[in-house]
Amino acid sequence: MDDMKNYLLIALWIAQIIIEIIFLQSLFFKFTGAPEAIYIFSQIGIEPWGRYAIGIAELIVAILLLVPATSKYGAIGALLIVLPAIFFHLTVLGVSVMSDKGLLFGLAITVAILSVFVIWARFKRL
Repeated sequence: MDDMKNYLLIALWIAQIIIEIIFLQSLFFKFTGAPEAIYIFSQIGIEPWGRYAIGIAELIVAILLLVPATSKYGAIGALLIVLPAIFFHLTVLGVSVMSDKGLLFGLAITVAILSVFVIWARFKRL
């Protein structure tokens, strides 16, 4: 049983690190005003303030995910950030944005799945 718990703990940290990387990369594009970020937030009608607000939220989530005691809250925050993103991909933006072949949508789905895993694992006190 200890081996299983160790494997789950390793998987948990890998999931948290993947979310970290995705969010840190994403907020870089938001804060630097990348054309893709401006396009997305313009399409949903919240450019530029929404881009900055989501970027700040992603930064807070990334910090929370680094600390085991707060990582469950970081994962909840990550899920709350990506669920609307997934919704807007499916309703306004489309799966492929600016010829990205669904990369941003795929990253949002990845963060959603990994966030659910982190929430489950952290509430199980792994």
